[in-house]
Amino acid sequence: MTTRGGDQMPVITYRQALNDALRAELTRDENVFLMGEEIGIFEGSYKITAGLLDEFGPKRVRDTPIAEEGFVGAAIGAAMLGMRPVVEIMTINFSLIAIDQIVNHAAKIYGMFGGQTPVPMVIRTPGGGGQQLAATHSQNLEVWYAHIPGLKVVAPSTPADAKALLTASIRDNDPVIFLENLSLYNTKGEVPDGEQVAEIGKAAVAKEGTDITVIAYSRASMIAVEAARQLEEEGISVEVIDLRSLRPLDRPTICESVRKTSRAVVLEDDWLSYGIGAEISATLMEGAFDYLDAPVRRVAAAEVPLPYAKPLESAALPDAKDLIKVIHELLEATGFPR
Repeated sequence: MTTRGGDQMPVITYRQALNDALRAELTRDENVFLMGEEIGIFEGSYKITAGLLDEFGPKRVRDTPIAEEGFVGAAIGAAMLGMRPVVEIMTINFSLIAIDQIVNHAAKIYGMFGGQTPVPMVIRTPGGGGQQLAATHSQNLEVWYAHIPGLKVVAPSTPADAKALLTASIRDNDPVIFLENLSLYNTKGEVPDGEQVAEIGKAAVAKEGTDITVIAYSRASMIAVEAARQLEEEGISVEVIDLRSLRPLDRPTICESVRKTSRAVVLEDDWLSYGIGAEISATLMEGAFDYLDAPVRRVAAAEVPLPYAKPLESAALPDAKDLIKVIHELLEATGFPR
């Protein structure tokens, strides 16, 4: 397991951590370049690329037409020829326009060409609800991409992980889908100075505990930590596993935690059916069944197109109260405390 900790470090936003990683990699490797809609002059819809056009010029920071299939395809070609493009798709919902390029080309070229042609590219894209952007702009489609062999899919929850995982993704020789939840951009956290390169495929223990394990990723990891801290006041010790990577998935860390606590809840922003939570549940049935005191519980979004109205949107998305309720139910069902 990897546990967070260490000395006092600078505190920056998730947005700034991404910007710092892009700047560092553009400086380090001349083959790295950025492309996407309005990332240059406008500095990106979410200002992740602020200042980079002025610093590196239009050949390294390239504005594209509103044509995701076209510019993702161009990035794949550039990657095949030795470049390392970092593509920004304004929202994961728009990646559907380019899904043929992503699934049938980026993910498959290395295998179909017998390993002769790697495709070292990153597709950065935000998703998630809570911003009143309505149903077609608020989806969590990560399970679609995590299903595809040939892709790597990461979903950092903290500024430190955002910086270290983006650095690792840019240097990786496989295509990486880099998921950013919109609600995380203004969150702050400690980020080490200097170069940090995370291991793609390694989960983190966001909080240690002994009574129950909560497995989450992206925004849901932040909710899980919040709930765990509240439950500490009741004498309940919750271990939070932040997946960080959805493909490859760190199954050993998940199972190791549940073997210790004997109880598990999976929290995700996505819909319940056929989601990441279902995969985690199956993983625990295969790797920790004999240690479970009760079936794995899941907490997820309501299975509806996300409403625009703020009260309805909030009701549809899982929060700390929803998670705490299920944790209480699971603990009660297993006779806690003993």
